[in-house]
Formats: sequence, structure tokens, C-alpha cells
Amino acid sequence: MRRHLPSAHGHAGLPDQRLLQAAFDSAGAGIYLTDLAGLITMANLQAGALLRRPVAEMLGADAHDLLHRGADDGLTPRSTCRLMGVLEHGRPARGDESTFLRGDGSLLPVSLSAAPIVQEGGQVLGVIVVFTDITERLNLSRQQAGHLAILEDFNARLTLLTEITSVLTQTLEVDEALQRLGRLIVPRLADWAMVDLRVEHDEVERVVVIPPADQAAGSPLPEPPGSLLARVLDRGETVLLGPGDIARKPDSGMAAAQRELFAARGAVSAIITPLRTQRQVLGALTVARTDPARPFDATDVTLVTDIGRRAGLAVGNARLFGRQREVAEMMQRHLLAPLPQVGHLEMAARYLPASVGSQVGGDWYDAFLLPDGVTALVIGDVVGHDIRAAAEMAQLRSMVRTLAWDRCVSPSLVVNRVDQAMSAVTDVPMATMILARVEGSGDGPWRLRWSNAGHPPPLLVTPDGHARYLEQRQDLLLGLRLGIESTRRDAVEPMPAGSTLVLYTDGLVESPGSDLDTGLARLRAQAAAMAHLPLEGLCDEIVRRIPHGTTDDVALLALRLPACGTGA
Repeated sequence: MRRHLPSAHGHAGLPDQRLLQAAFDSAGAGIYLTDLAGLITMANLQAGALLRRPVAEMLGADAHDLLHRGADDGLTPRSTCRLMGVLEHGRPARGDESTFLRGDGSLLPVSLSAAPIVQEGGQVLGVIVVFTDITERLNLSRQQAGHLAILEDFNARLTLLTEITSVLTQTLEVDEALQRLGRLIVPRLADWAMVDLRVEHDEVERVVVIPPADQAAGSPLPEPPGSLLARVLDRGETVLLGPGDIARKPDSGMAAAQRELFAARGAVSAIITPLRTQRQVLGALTVARTDPARPFDATDVTLVTDIGRRAGLAVGNARLFGRQREVAEMMQRHLLAPLPQVGHLEMAARYLPASVGSQVGGDWYDAFLLPDGVTALVIGDVVGHDIRAAAEMAQLRSMVRTLAWDRCVSPSLVVNRVDQAMSAVTDVPMATMILARVEGSGDGPWRLRWSNAGHPPPLLVTPDGHARYLEQRQDLLLGLRLGIESTRRDAVEPMPAGSTLVLYTDGLVESPGSDLDTGLARLRAQAAAMAHLPLEGLCDEIVRRIPHGTTDDVALLALRLPACGTGA
């Protein structure tokens, strides 16, 4: 039968037991011992202090029932209790995820080590438990986790801003830019988003809702001065909305449409921020969340305001580009002269600005009758893609016409004179060009005489669908100024009756992700397959098949000879 100390500290009796108790009391950790039944037989002063219990009250108590608790303050089942397992299996146990119940009812997180007390014969007599308070360590760990979460959140927001800036600068199409913006915001920042843009007559049009909804499109609605959206648009303020603001009765048609969308999507928190440039507010971005446990806060307001500013600048730049592109395209088309009416020849032309970027202005075509009755064809490309390039193209086009008309000489001599005069009387830095004479009349024979100054070669297509490039005499482009005497010479090629000549600029055969040889092969195959089409139809099909995303404008000039017996 085990004897217990009458004192509060444990067993009485031999001096070595008092020495053991003194050693326990001097330890820097809490220590208690149990017998084989799990009853506490000894505990040191540090254990009492940590557990806020008198040591005398702990003696004889069931350690599991008295101390062992889960993090939720529930009693740990004996079957899963780590300390009970030491008694049962005789194996030591360690852990940093244990919780003891204190005498005042609070919970103490502890790091513990438990080992069986074994006599010489191997019989387990009880267990010794050593534990320390890890409250400070856990608090520090939580602080570090909180700081890490803040850093991760900051990094995520910075990454989002970087990606938004990137996608907004990748296109100058307003609708496409805003769609990309919405797809980045949802679901990383919000559960859904929408964009309203100002249109004419103080109206607002909803242009984007992500994910899509019926309210994304519709007729523009006037926005009264006192409405919430007007506050954002007119004052340039960012507004944070809570459940009460969202449920408020709408005061305008646009606000009603907005509230309807809020209700349909279950929004409980929203931010409306202006899309603004330095001079004006162009629209508003609305982002919303549907989880009541995750409302927007002041940090989100700052982020969304920054996103709105970047989106506003992108929309402003896109609109400015659109206006500049319209002006440049109109200027370009007005500078391209109409094709002459030549009874025995059929001609067609096309001009297309690039589908991506501000690529308009440098390419041109021309056709005119020379004093000797021969038809001249010109295709060219001035370096540059803007309004300035369009103006330089006009200068070069006029010079070519003048010099070709002045003397009815071979194309190579005209091109030489153009090259010599270009730097003196124009602002054109460099250009490529083909000047050709279509020589013949009536039923033929016909031949093409031309000079190529660094331009893609002409394409000749016969009525039976055979197509080949005319690559003779490829000379230097205009404006190189190499300081050497020019050796330009004419190239001459007979053209069968009914054949088609296709002149084009490099935008037709060059596209991102593809090389020039592939583009040339594609054009040759298309022209050969469509040789039977009327000339206008052939041109339509060629430009319709231009790869999407080309970064250059395109000029196309086609001529078809009369078939045998149809000459004028």
C-alpha cells in the first residue's frame, strides 16, 4: 500500500524523499507524478503556480479529470489522451498541443513530456509529467502569422495591381480592356464587378458585368444629379456601401438597375470608384462581395480606388487612340486616289488599318495612266505607322506621280530619281516601293515591266490557278544613302491573257508568331485557289483571311488582264 506525504508536497518519510521534493520544487518547469491509476502522488511548487491550484488539493486527484482539456474546453476522452497512453503502453510522449485546466477555470497551453516510472523488473508504477507554459510562444507565433498574412495580402494586392496594369496596356480596345479587368478582379478581389461609362447627353451606360448578367447591356439611362452614382461620377469620390446602403430605395433608373443587380447577386458589401483621368471622370467601377463575414474595409477601398484610376487612364488612352486612329484612317483614305477607268484592264484595291495598335498611315497604292497610254501601278510602304507616316506617304506618292509623268522612261530610272530627290524635297526617312508599267493593248501580248525597291515581290496568278512570285531584280529600298552608285534595273515578265497581278504591302504576309515565308506561301495558296473569282471577290477574300492580331496596316492592289478575244 502506497503511503502519501501528510504535507502538501507529496510523500513523507525518508530524507531522500525530502531531497527529491526539494529538487522538484527548484525545477524551472511544472512536474507532477501519478500512480498506475492516474492519481496524482506528487507535484512541485511550479506546477501549482502554473495551474493556479494549491498543491495539497491536487494530491490524490485523477490527473486526467482534473487537468486534461481540449482547446475547446472540453474534457479529453481517456481513449485518446496522450498521458493515459503512457500508463497503458509504457511509452514516453511529447507534445506542444496540450491544454490544462487551471484552478480559476482558464486554460493553459503547455508543452509537455511524459515518461513512465518503471521499477527494476520492468513494471510500470506510474508516470512523471514535465510541462511548461507556452502562452508567450503561441502569442508570438500568432503575431508572426498575422504579420505574414499581412505581407501575403500586400503581395497579393501588389501582384493584382501589376497584372491589371499589364492587361490594361495590352489593348487599346475599350470593351476588351474592361472585360479583362473584370476577369482579374473576380474572384480574386470581389464576387462580381461591373463598369458604367459615361456616354453622350449626361447618360451612363453599363458596359461590363463579370460574371455576365442580363443587366450588363441596355439603353443608356440618365443619371440624376443627386444619385449615388452621380456622386461618384461628378465628384470623383470612392464610396463604400454596407448592407443598409445597398438596401436603400433607388433614386434613379441607373440606381434601380444597380440595386436590382445587387439583389440578384446577393451583394452585402460594395465599393464604387470613379474611372478618372487627370481631367475628367469617364465612368465608375463597382465591385461587390456576397459573404457577410468578408465585407470590404478601408484597405480594400484604397486598392479599388487605385484600380479605378489605372482603368480610367487606360480608357482615356483607348478613346484618344480611337479618335487619332479615325483621323489617320480618314486621312489615309482621302490620300489614296481612286483607280483610273481603263477599258481593257480591271483593277481593284483595298486598304485596311491594323487591328491592333496605332498602325495606320504608312502603306499606299496608286494607279494612273502615263502620257504614252501605259498604265502605271505603284505599291509602297513608308517607315512608320501614324499620322506623320500618312503625311510622308502623301509626299512620296505625289513625287512618284510627278516624276513618272514627267518622262516616259523605264521604272528603274524613275525610282532612281525618286531615291535621289526624296531626302531633299520630302520628310520620308525610308520606304519600300514597286513601280510597274503594264505594257500592251487589246488582246495583247502583255508584259509587266517593274522596279522593286526593297518591297515584297509581285504575285502573278494565271487563269488556271497557277501562282508564282516575280522575284527578279530585288533592289535596295529607298533612303538607305549608302554612297554608292545605284544599279537599279528593270525586271520584265510576260503576262498571259486573263492573268491577275497582285501587289501588296508586308502587313498582308507578316503576322505575330509566323515568319515571312509562311505568310508568302499562305497568300500564294489563297490566290491560286481563288483565281476563278471576280477580281473584287478575290480582293475581299484575301483581306478577309488576314490573320487576327496583325500589327501593320495593309494596302492591296490587284489588276486583271482581259481574256483572249475580249480586249477593247
